[in-house]
Amino acid sequence: MKFVISLLLTALLSFAGGLYLPWWCIGICAFIVSVLILQPPIRAFLAGFCGVFLLWLIFSWSIDSANDHILSHKIAQIFPLGGISFLLILITSLVGGLVGGFAALSGSYLRSGTKRK
Repeated sequence: MKFVISLLLTALLSFAGGLYLPWWCIGICAFIVSVLILQPPIRAFLAGFCGVFLLWLIFSWSIDSANDHILSHKIAQIFPLGGISFLLILITSLVGGLVGGFAALSGSYLRSGTKRK
């Protein structure tokens, strides 16, 4: 249950922060959620990763669908993706997920490090 709450809270805070702050606020949000909700490090990483990954996947797909996949298709042609715009969205989501996952992992290690003393 902590995993699901952490995942949803990470996604919600990252979405709210992304409206007003730079893109890297997802790391701060995942870090804060991981410090507040104590979990083992692997679960904290997965919650941060999945929360941000799913958020960016849905968000970038909805933005891409709104402009009929024009920009992502052109950018996917520049990179060696064969013009497949969904691969570009997947790579974008993967980068965001890694930032969120490692930030949550850092928060989990901070919380477990202060708990032992």
